Order: sequence, then structure tokens, then C-alpha cells
Amino acid sequence: QVQLVESGGGLVQAGGSLRLSCAASGGTFRTYTMGWFRQAPGKEREFVAAIHWSGSYTTYADFVKGRFTISRDNAKDTAYLQMTSLKPEDTAVYYCASDTFGTPLDMKYAVKYPNWGQGTQVTVSS
Repeated sequence: QVQLVESGGGLVQAGGSLRLSCAASGGTFRTYTMGWFRQAPGKEREFVAAIHWSGSYTTYADFVKGRFTISRDNAKDTAYLQMTSLKPEDTAVYYCASDTFGTPLDMKYAVKYPNWGQGTQVTVSS
């Protein structure tokens, strides 16, 4: 049973930075495609970024391109989301998700991820 635990959320001023972590346990992390999604109050969950299990592919939502960077450390069984130039509209609960292997074309789709963490709150003040 794969378990994912997010950390690193918090309150930050607009223009600031945060790094989210997603620690995985209970499986073989190097085989996981990892995704980050977010959900703001009253809105649907939306895709943020993903990194393929091979490490060769990453993809981002248009609204975070140039500001967020996804990465992974297979030695630590952890995925990261480095967030810079944060805006108040980035305020949301951020979730990480995993899919075993998976294809690059599917990385944006929440339905492709069977395993999810509990989320970490990110609040950006103006």
C-alpha cells in the first residue's frame, strides 16, 4: 500500500517561495510518476505539475510555468515542488499523487493517479 505524505505548506507573502515535499512509502518510488494538484475553496482540483517515473519528462500547467519546478530524489523516495513568485491565486490545498509507471501523455490527468496524499495548505497573502 503506497502512502504519500506532503509537507512544506504554510503562509507566505506574495512574491515569496515555498518548497513542498511528498514523501512516499510502501512501494518502489523509482517506478512512480508523481503529480502535484491543487484545490482552492469552491473550485475543482486542478493539475499543477508532474514528473515521469523515468525522470525524463516534466509537464506544468500554464499558470505555473516559469514559477514552479517539480523534481524528484529517488534515493529519498521524495518528490518536490519548488514554488517561487507566489501569487494570492496560488492559495490552495496542494496534493501529491502517484501512478506506477504511466505514460507522459497521461501525467496531467488526475484520474490516472490511484494514490493520493492528504494535502498541505498553501496560503499566499497579498
